Amino acid sequence: MAGFEGIQWAGRQMRYTLADRKFDLLDPDSKVSAVSRSTHYGLCLAFEGIRFFARRGDGGRLEVNFLNLDHNLQRFRRGIAFNLGSHQQEMVPTADTLIDIFVHRFFASPEMRDFLAEMADLEAQGYLRPFTIDEEQSIGVTFPGKPAIRAVVCRYDRYLGEPFRGVVVPNLVRAVGANGTGCLKLGVNYLMSVKAVEAAKRVDPEAASALFLDDRLHLALRDRNITEWDSSCCLFALREGTVVKIPESNLILPSVTIAGITVILRHMGVPVEERDLTYGELIRRTEAGEVAAICSVGTAGILNRAQSLLLVDEAGKTIAVQEADPSHPLYAKLGEARDTYWNLYREKAPPLAGLALDKFVLASKESHATP
Repeated sequence: MAGFEGIQWAGRQMRYTLADRKFDLLDPDSKVSAVSRSTHYGLCLAFEGIRFFARRGDGGRLEVNFLNLDHNLQRFRRGIAFNLGSHQQEMVPTADTLIDIFVHRFFASPEMRDFLAEMADLEAQGYLRPFTIDEEQSIGVTFPGKPAIRAVVCRYDRYLGEPFRGVVVPNLVRAVGANGTGCLKLGVNYLMSVKAVEAAKRVDPEAASALFLDDRLHLALRDRNITEWDSSCCLFALREGTVVKIPESNLILPSVTIAGITVILRHMGVPVEERDLTYGELIRRTEAGEVAAICSVGTAGILNRAQSLLLVDEAGKTIAVQEADPSHPLYAKLGEARDTYWNLYREKAPPLAGLALDKFVLASKESHATP
């Protein structure tokens, strides 16, 4: 499974308790109680991954930039709401409250200034990781008694990267659609992701990622739909010039990054078709040489193109091998879209309709979306 490289953590984490709305800063290694429901049962474990860029603005003032931040915040709010009972829904913070605690209290705190200043000087990639836990010391199997948001911040050099190899893992299901959990960033989803990569490595020891199919196990293998990579969404670049995006559902995480990448591709004149893609269609197109590239798309890595994908049957026997074609024009365009996406954060690319750049100068915010 993909991991961060060159990671450096900030010297503080934050905590915000949902019941009493109390904010405080903690040491970076502050622990969770051993008798927390979050530890024993995975209750109240939702999280979010938010990319940002720290820069120096006018007069050397520190700024932090986000793209489509509201999409991340609303996705996090849905995860929080899922983990709370119906009687606790008033605890779910608004998007404005989340901006206040993440930016105007956490980022703007004096304890974070040196870390963010160094990030700005290095032009490094930034990653904000908010998550929820139950701070109450109880292992009863109930809704959280003291739900809280914590958050940590890091900078990093690389995530996943290119080239990488992948394997389809048809016998494991990342999430069950009926439970409505596949579209949420919940800790309970990711154990299966790790298990899937382990299964992929049994087929190809050099595999770095696993591609999931849907949960309709009663169907013939080729009739099942492709869903996601183990920790990212996917795009399929067809040789005839179209890019296929899997539509959102209860099994698909509504990726903020993939929404931005598709906006950029369409602006570049690349047709993006949002539709289901069956495993049988992928096998057929691979055997016919009709797939130019398959991409992993997510917050940390933005977009990475797979060098190869092994398509296997229920027994793990290889049916076909999809190899990327770096000479195809779409392969280069996908790389260009990735660079444009990051340059929008850095204000080194012109703004695009559908991509809101949220700028925060210390505790004051300027937000502008291209009309």
